[in-house]
Amino acid sequence: MPLALLHERLLAVRSRVEAAAARAGRDAAAVRIVAVTKGHPLTTALDAVTAGLLDLGENRVPEALEKMDAWPQAAVRWHLVGHLQRNKAKHAVGRFALIHSLDSARLADAIEAEAGAIGVEQDVLVEVNVAGEAQKAGCAPAELAALVEHAAGLPHMSVRGLMAMAPLTADRREQRRVFAALRTLREDLVGQGFRLPELSMGMTNDFEAAVEEGATMVRLGTALFGERPQ
Repeated sequence: MPLALLHERLLAVRSRVEAAAARAGRDAAAVRIVAVTKGHPLTTALDAVTAGLLDLGENRVPEALEKMDAWPQAAVRWHLVGHLQRNKAKHAVGRFALIHSLDSARLADAIEAEAGAIGVEQDVLVEVNVAGEAQKAGCAPAELAALVEHAAGLPHMSVRGLMAMAPLTADRREQRRVFAALRTLREDLVGQGFRLPELSMGMTNDFEAAVEEGATMVRLGTALFGERPQ
């Protein structure tokens, strides 16, 4: 895509983030944009960095690794924002700055084993299925505290916060309800002594509601790059 168009879209996104943050009495600088380059070529990811987007998100480990292996020397933080299978943990650990999709103790143990084997500390977010949607990954809210406690006790893992996806709906009240619930879950855990600074929530169709409810990271693909190539 033309770089000028990406700059135009990024300016529009930042304006919307600033407006949403202002409505909530927040500082827009506290909201990081993770540019989701899933399905787009390496050139699109390079353009994103040229535009100043240094956090790049991918859904699938093989596609992400292909881009990483072809990446020129440039400062960039890779985020795994899609589901991580246990058998793919060995390929993801140490390659992603942040894994957004820890959803079980068994996955935590798989990540820990690989991180220990290569001598790194892996930053993760715990994914929560706040709305209880059968087709979505994430731990149940009732299981969250136990999972965070388990993961936080692993020596090669750092739990940085929580992640969630709202149902695909244009109903702003429903979007905000889900995001507010994740924020409340985080606040409860912080009250128990856990340090969880990050809330990864909000995508192209609902990121303004997420910012209003406290998101520190929004994961945007279509808003920046348009529809993925077929």
